[in-house]
Amino acid sequence: MDTIVPPTSEALPPAKGKKLPPPPPVKPVQVGLWLSIGIVALYFYALMGSMSALPNTQPRRIAFGKNWNLAIDKYEAVPGDEVDMEEGEDDDSNNNETPVKESTVKGKLKRTTSVQLPPVSQWPPPSALEPTVEIVHPGDPKYRMQIPEFWSPPIHDGGLMSRDVAMQIGTCAVPDESGNFVRGDECPVDERTIYFAIASYRDFQCRQTLETAFLRAKNPRRIRVGVVDQIVHGEDPACNEPIKPCDTDPHQALCLYQDQIDVFEMDAAMSVGPVFARHIGHRLYRGEYYYTQSDAHVSYTKNWDADIISQMEATHNDMAVLTTYLTDVQGSISDEGKSLRKTRPIMCNTDYEGGAQGQHLRHMSQPERIPSIHGSPQMQPYWAAGYSFSRGHFVVNVPYDLYQPMIFQGEEMSIGIRGFTVGYDFYAPERSVCFHHYATGKNARVRNKVPHFWENSNHYAGTGVKAMQRLLGIVHMNPEIPTSQWIHADEDIYGLGGVRTPEKFYETFGIDVFHKKTEHHLCNFVDKGKMHNDFTPLLRKDGMGIDYDKITYRFTDPFPGQQ
Repeated sequence: MDTIVPPTSEALPPAKGKKLPPPPPVKPVQVGLWLSIGIVALYFYALMGSMSALPNTQPRRIAFGKNWNLAIDKYEAVPGDEVDMEEGEDDDSNNNETPVKESTVKGKLKRTTSVQLPPVSQWPPPSALEPTVEIVHPGDPKYRMQIPEFWSPPIHDGGLMSRDVAMQIGTCAVPDESGNFVRGDECPVDERTIYFAIASYRDFQCRQTLETAFLRAKNPRRIRVGVVDQIVHGEDPACNEPIKPCDTDPHQALCLYQDQIDVFEMDAAMSVGPVFARHIGHRLYRGEYYYTQSDAHVSYTKNWDADIISQMEATHNDMAVLTTYLTDVQGSISDEGKSLRKTRPIMCNTDYEGGAQGQHLRHMSQPERIPSIHGSPQMQPYWAAGYSFSRGHFVVNVPYDLYQPMIFQGEEMSIGIRGFTVGYDFYAPERSVCFHHYATGKNARVRNKVPHFWENSNHYAGTGVKAMQRLLGIVHMNPEIPTSQWIHADEDIYGLGGVRTPEKFYETFGIDVFHKKTEHHLCNFVDKGKMHNDFTPLLRKDGMGIDYDKITYRFTDPFPGQQ
């Protein structure tokens, strides 16, 4: 990248071979003129100082630093009061920034600043494994490792992301007449690219997951996969290693589409859980139009890519995230790769649980029924890590936290509530496009042999407690813990957005973070479609999320005392 050197303020040297002319003599008249100007300037300086000492004449100003989340936590908006940040303050100017001004209403902060736009992307992108950055391993500070750089920092800028900014993210597999691959929603739906992230821990079925994802896609050429493969060399097959040699069976997906797979391979002994692995997976994103993730032991259905995109677009919400716990694969897919299911799960059953890492919310078993809403995915409050599909900017704005080692239960609350504050909305797909290989039935024998990351727990003992304090602290779920007790590093990247507050989420869906209780039977509000029918009319006209400022609903248990 070229470096632009700004001009210096030093005087230019005289031309070679020439001398500077002598300065002109100073005349008495000039001295008197300059003295007069100085006296007048001092008079006005004293006058302005006197005026600023009067009550209610000094304008109220707050200078915000780069960490918007920390700054806004220290500011209480005064009804009717507006705080402006003038253009140029704390301005890291570059060619990828565009000025954005946000409107204000009473009691809310007005912010005038700049939004950094993402890099211009292309298709196919260059290797996502480079460039790299050196980090301290989150579970062992004695170890340093090289991991890929993020493609872009978050672009929500602590406020509501505009549609114009959102459309700067998302490549098209076919460029326009000018050769541009970023075409916004003008890109034909069947040519919109997909980044598929998988975090695999010593899982032999990771290869089979890729096989079904590519071979059953309607347009496999628009899919790029990023795998974080945590394996023991000599014992575990690599996720991108063909099941058979390519010269024996060249029609395998891992042979046909090997150039569309980026693999970050890591020694299994360095694994500290799915959060860190998926964090690296987010770093492999390179500006694709859509983003999806699933577990490493999943089978996809025929034309799954076209199906899930059509469901996504049916929401008319660019901030929609389609996410759910997956149904068991047994009895779910025909020999032709088609789904046999008419039902689908929906995320609404969550409660507190305790443990060595402290009390936190955990998703329980979710109801699976024929959808109550037809023609569109159905709104739900929660996000699930096992399957997620969204626009690509979700990865940019809500990346997995680098500082959460040995976290398993809790990652879904971190991503879900942070995403809520940035303005994202969660939906249950109307139709399942993939199914999970659980360790049940005939799959129990093979799945129970797959190791888990907690075989490393003795080496990283104690790190999960600190990580959980940070996780809960960021989303305001542990008010009993002093904020000084948990790590605040890089909250501008892994912190909250400014569209909604965590407290709004807790109030709306019946969560008491002080007494660690939830209002039960939330599924009565969600599964039957009432949430969807009440909230979807509040979708903003530009399709940039549900306007929760207009929602006053607070869920309470309709059947208190009943299980």
